[in-house]
Amino acid sequence: MHSIPYTLALWAGLSAIAPQASAQAHLYPDRPVTLVVPFSAGGDADVAARNLSVVVQRTMGQSLIAVNRAGAGGAIGSLAVQGAKPDGYTLLLARVGSQVVLPALQKGLDYKWDSFTFLGLLELNPVVCAVHSESGYKTMADLVNALRAKPGKLNYSTTGPATILNFGPQLLFDVLKLGKNAAVPVAYKGGGEAAMAVLSGDVDFSCGNLTSMIGNIKGGKLHALMTTTPERLKDLPDVQTAREAGYPELETVIGWSALYGPPGLDKEITNRWVNTLAAAAQDAQWTAATEKAGSIPRVMKPADTRKFASDQYQVYERLGRELQIELK
Repeated sequence: MHSIPYTLALWAGLSAIAPQASAQAHLYPDRPVTLVVPFSAGGDADVAARNLSVVVQRTMGQSLIAVNRAGAGGAIGSLAVQGAKPDGYTLLLARVGSQVVLPALQKGLDYKWDSFTFLGLLELNPVVCAVHSESGYKTMADLVNALRAKPGKLNYSTTGPATILNFGPQLLFDVLKLGKNAAVPVAYKGGGEAAMAVLSGDVDFSCGNLTSMIGNIKGGKLHALMTTTPERLKDLPDVQTAREAGYPELETVIGWSALYGPPGLDKEITNRWVNTLAAAAQDAQWTAATEKAGSIPRVMKPADTRKFASDQYQVYERLGRELQIELK
C-alpha cells in the first residue's frame, strides 16, 4: 500500500500538467507557424497563404511560413497536417478541391471532409460563366434557352470531370433537369487554356475561375453571363449573380480558401486564430490584397465554416454519384 506522502506527490505531479499545458497555449505562438499549402506555388491557394502571413505577423507577432506540399490533388499536404501534432504549429491552407471534392469522389482517401479542426473561412474565389463577346448569347437566359432547344449540340471547356469547370455546367444541367449530356465537355490542361478555347471559338461557353478570364472580360473579348458569388462582383458590377438569374443552387460552385488545423487542436489555440482572422477581416491591407488577387474576402467562424464545407461536400458527393465520377 502506498504511503500518504507518495499519494500527495502523485497528485502534485498530475496537477502540474494541466497548468503547464494551459500556459503553453496561453503563450502561443512563441515561434513561427508552418502553413502547409497543398498545391504548387503561384496558384490561388499560395496567394491566399502569403496574404494571410502578412496579417499574422502584425497581429500575432510571429511568422506564418507558407510551405508548398503539392501532389495528389492536394491530398499529400492535407495528410501531412492531419497527422501533425495538434499544437498549433502546423496548419493547413484548405481548398475546395482538396477538402471537399477529393473526399466526395475518392473512396480510398485517407481523410474525410471533417477530419480537421475548422478555424475559419478566408475567401471566396468567384466562378464566372462566359461566352465569346460576339456570341449570340447575351444573357444566361439566352444560353439556357439554347441548351433546352439544342440538347447535346453545344459544348463547353473543362479541366477534367472532377473539377469546378465541369461541375458548374453539370449542376446547371441538373437544376434544369436536362441530363448530364445537355452539352459536350471538352477537356483542357488548365483554366487559362479553357478560357482561350472560348476566345478561339472552339467551345460555346465556359464556367471557370474569374482569375482565368477577368483580363479578357475587361478587355471586351469575353462576355460574362453570370457569377456564382452571393453578390455582384466589384470588378463586374453589370454581371448578374446565379441567384439573380434564377439558379441559386449554382452558388455552391465556387472556389474558396480556409484555415484548418490538425484534429484535436486546443480550444485556446483555436480561439487565437478565430481572433486573428477576425482582425484580418477588418484589415484594409489584407482586404485589398485579397481583392487584387480576384477573390472576395469572406471570413467565417469555425462553426459556420464547418457548415459551409458540409453543404459543399453533400452537393459534390451527390453530383459525383449521379454523374458516376469516381477518382482513383
